[in-house]
Amino acid sequence: MINRHDIDLSRADWRKSSHSTAQGENCVEVAQTGSHVAVRDSKCPDSPILILHHQEWSAFLAKIK
Repeated sequence: MINRHDIDLSRADWRKSSHSTAQGENCVEVAQTGSHVAVRDSKCPDSPILILHHQEWSAFLAKIK
């Protein structure tokens, strides 16, 4: 399991989906961090962050498409 504290997110470029609006309340944000993708709740950026390997992220995206 990847520990959030093992990944440096201090300079992460968090992005929302292009389908989100500025007032969107139920959004997630993602950030690329080397060989990982970080996912968090846009309303609570200090809440737990999900860290996935790029392969896991790609598989997740393929399933939801």
